[in-house]
Amino acid sequence: MEANKNNTLWRKTLPYVQALIAVGEYMALIADVIKVTLRRPPPMRLVMQQLFDIGVSSLPVVAFTGFSTGLVLAAQSIYQLSNKGLTSITGLMVSKAMMTELGPVLTAFMITGRVGAAMCAELGTMRVTEQIDALQSMAVNPNRYLVSPRFIAGTIMTPLLTIFSVIMGIFGGYLISVYYFNMPPNTYMNPIPAHVTYFDFFTGAIKGLVFGVLIMTIACYKGMRTSGGAAGVGRSTTISVVITYCLILLVNFFLTLALNVIHDILYMVK
Repeated sequence: MEANKNNTLWRKTLPYVQALIAVGEYMALIADVIKVTLRRPPPMRLVMQQLFDIGVSSLPVVAFTGFSTGLVLAAQSIYQLSNKGLTSITGLMVSKAMMTELGPVLTAFMITGRVGAAMCAELGTMRVTEQIDALQSMAVNPNRYLVSPRFIAGTIMTPLLTIFSVIMGIFGGYLISVYYFNMPPNTYMNPIPAHVTYFDFFTGAIKGLVFGVLIMTIACYKGMRTSGGAAGVGRSTTISVVITYCLILLVNFFLTLALNVIHDILYMVK
């Protein structure tokens, strides 16, 4: 009877133990990647290749996402505010929303779907086909050779893609406001430099930086821990994307609170 109770208790606690182990392995991976990157950076050709794959190749989807989001934001703002005489703040609303929230989050979602999933599947395939084991047998550190270039490139390119998405969103809002709703260009543009601050810009860039770290590390961690053949690769890729989406939304909430607290402190100091 006592043995059955212990077995039942173990089965109930096993998922939590496995989750704690996974978190520990994930943090250890991040620490090791940072250590090997600082001690001996990966070859520049690998970093440049990842910069192109993550950044340049993602420009079309990021541009379309930002542009269409700006169109929708501007259209909804004008529809909702026209009967209240507040359509003059349309440009300001689009700019603030794109810089602080929608730009970073939607860009991170697009990078996760386009880059993170492919990266996890690539590393997972290398794991189940024992290519990573072969690298280790040749005294090549997989974290330096495979993970570090992706980590560096993702950390650099995600904030830049976020800024590009914000610009496209503001441009999309401008086009529909001026050429469809006949708003004077100055009415759309003038409130932006008056009310959008450098802190708003840095908020989007900081969020993009954090999201880039999350996307790259989670995709690489799940890929490097893949097992179970082709089915395991698909399973790891799906789990990687779902976890990344959820963490982006959760971390975005805490970043918003923290950054606004910092803004209030800086404002009080001034």
